[in-house]
Parts: sequence; C-alpha cells; structure tokens
Amino acid sequence: MTKIALITGASGGLGQALAKKLLSEQWGLILVGRDAARLNAAYGVAHTQIVADCTTADGAKQIFEQLQSANLAPTALAHCVGNIKLGALHRMQAADFMDCMQANLFSAFYTLAAFTQHLKQAQLAGSAVFVSSAAAQIGTPNHEAVAAAKAGLEGLVRSAAATYASASIRVNAVAPGILDTPAAAKLLSSELMREVAAKQYPIAGIGAPSEVADLMVWLLSSAAARVTGQVWSIDGGFASIRPLVR
Repeated sequence: MTKIALITGASGGLGQALAKKLLSEQWGLILVGRDAARLNAAYGVAHTQIVADCTTADGAKQIFEQLQSANLAPTALAHCVGNIKLGALHRMQAADFMDCMQANLFSAFYTLAAFTQHLKQAQLAGSAVFVSSAAAQIGTPNHEAVAAAKAGLEGLVRSAAATYASASIRVNAVAPGILDTPAAAKLLSSELMREVAAKQYPIAGIGAPSEVADLMVWLLSSAAARVTGQVWSIDGGFASIRPLVR
C-alpha cells in the first residue's frame, strides 16, 4: 500500500526539499499551495496538486473535500506554511502581526483540525509534522511576532498530541534556525549578511532545507512510531547552548 503524504506550502524551499526526500522514500505526494503557477513551476504536472489557502478554516476544509472527492486518503501531513515578520513591537503594524499569526499559527490550527477530522472519520492512524523556529525557544531581538506565533504552534503540537494519542495520531514539530530558502532571501541578501547570520550559531553555518527535510521524513515515518508531542531543535545549538567565545 502506497504511503501518501500531504505537504502544505509545497512550492516553498522547505516544501520542495521535503517533497524530493519523501519521493525518494516511495511516498505518494499531495501538494498544496496558494499559487497554481508556483506549484506548476516547482513540479510541472507531477503528483496531485491542490490550490487552496489554509490560513482560513474554509481553505483548509476545501483541501480535504477535494481529497475525499478524489478518493485520496493521506495519513501524513507536513505543514510547511509560514512567513518571517521581523521588527520591534513598537514599529510593527497590526496588519503585519496578524499576517504573521495567520501564516504561522492559524494555518497550522485549521489544517491540523481538518487533518485529524479526516483521519478520525476514516478510522486511520496518522502523523503530522509542523515547522516551528528557534526563536520560539530563546529570546531573539526583533522576532516578537514570529516568536509568539511559533510558540503558539508548539503549544498546539503538544496539546494535539495528547488529544489524539489514543487514536494513534502523532503530532510533532521541528524548530530550525535560519534556512537557506527564498523565505529568508532578504536576510541573506549579501555575503556580509550571510556571514553574520552564520556566526550566531554555536555550530556556525546556514541551515539547509534538505537537513530539516530529513528529520521531518523520519518523524512522519514508522521509525518514529513512539514519538509524539515533541519539538525537535535543528538549529546548530542556538536555542540551547552558548557558543565558545574566542
């Protein structure tokens, strides 16, 4: 029986890296994004593709209504939707804050709600993995909005893991530092900016989306069958250890 994974935010840098890794592990793919042109540019006509906006409850429900119509039943969810909104509290516009919350927290809530309902109705076990941030675990200047959103996401992961453990539905998250993806392009737009960003990590460097994808695939797999309610840091030690001062 083919394992089927649903990837939201599939046209982004992490979503594409994850799709490539899952495909190599013989998963069937359902790819979700808000922009049909971006999905097509990334994947051509390969795989099942759904254009939907899961930052709204109706958008998330639409995904699973289409899947039901197509008789598709994914048992794995990788939620890669999100954005990076930086800026001190007193300078951030309310609209930017709400956009950050919708992309990073509300989308996760709505998508997980629809996914668990799908699994419960079909009486299927399943697994879900979300993307948090090192900024949710340690205070980082000018990250108030995204830190609040991702900290909320981590709370959602732990609570949902407790709610659905008896149904054999696992919920976990990964928490990377900055990744070399289009979403972080403005933060890594020059060699100097890349050098400064890399040096802030105890293990210096910029994270590769393929590294995070490897961890996400493991969390979705049967190899992690006893793992739920966890947030896995993959940030070069940023949130947990002090770098050696030289």
